[in-house]
Amino acid sequence: MATFKIYSDRAGEYRWTLRSANGKTVADSAEGYTSRQGARDGVAFVKANAATANVEEV
Repeated sequence: MATFKIYSDRAGEYRWTLRSANGKTVADSAEGYTSRQGARDGVAFVKANAATANVEEV
């Protein structure tokens, strides 16, 4: 099962990663958030939109 991890980086910003069952990172926040809630909101957005997102091949 994949798991989201929310953590504070060295700069004190909050970030998230999505890890597969084997521990490999499959997605992460592109930028830091000033609050833990901001990172949670980012996770919620991904969870709500990823399944129906279009794939654009370039």
